[in-house]
Amino acid sequence: MSLREQIASMLRHTAPGGNLDMPYAASFTPEQLTAAQQMFPSDRLARAAVLVPLVNRPEGLQVMLTLRASHLKNHAGQVSFPGGRMEPHDEGPWEAALREAREEIGLESRFIERAGYLPDHMVITGFRVTPVVAFVDPAFTLQLDRTEVAEVFEVPLDFVLDPANHVPRDRQFAGLTVVTYDILYRGHQIWGATANMLITLSRMLREPLT
Repeated sequence: MSLREQIASMLRHTAPGGNLDMPYAASFTPEQLTAAQQMFPSDRLARAAVLVPLVNRPEGLQVMLTLRASHLKNHAGQVSFPGGRMEPHDEGPWEAALREAREEIGLESRFIERAGYLPDHMVITGFRVTPVVAFVDPAFTLQLDRTEVAEVFEVPLDFVLDPANHVPRDRQFAGLTVVTYDILYRGHQIWGATANMLITLSRMLREPLT
């Protein structure tokens, strides 16, 4: 079974709004996780969605990522997925992710095939984010909104999924020291919620949810 087939099979019956993954939850003790959840109650988080685009290249699946513009208020200069806050007219996370991908990088929906959803992730800027995993036909052309996106690049999915490329680093979160993971690729530092979503996908492929 190819990697694409594995991902499609694993995510086929997933639905948006799964269990909320706290940032770097794997490194929290039960006591730390309880304290963090009390500081960031899920009912106070704004809803958002991101597209996790897996491009079907001849050499294998590639993860499409964006580098956010340096002048933005939140997460300036960071690596991220196309996405953002859900608007009242969005029917759900899938529609919001498609809209944001079109607005931010000009990726049209006709090139995008939904695979499924990862668990929701909490971002400390106050968002509960639903990651929508999708396969992307490489025939697309992009038109970046330079007010939001400085660059688009791709990383081999095999590289992203390999635990050997998940670099541990201590960070402070809500007064706690937790072990987080960065993914470093050709001068790009993938960290925070974006890295956590990719590591969640990696973990799910190795240890399928029951």
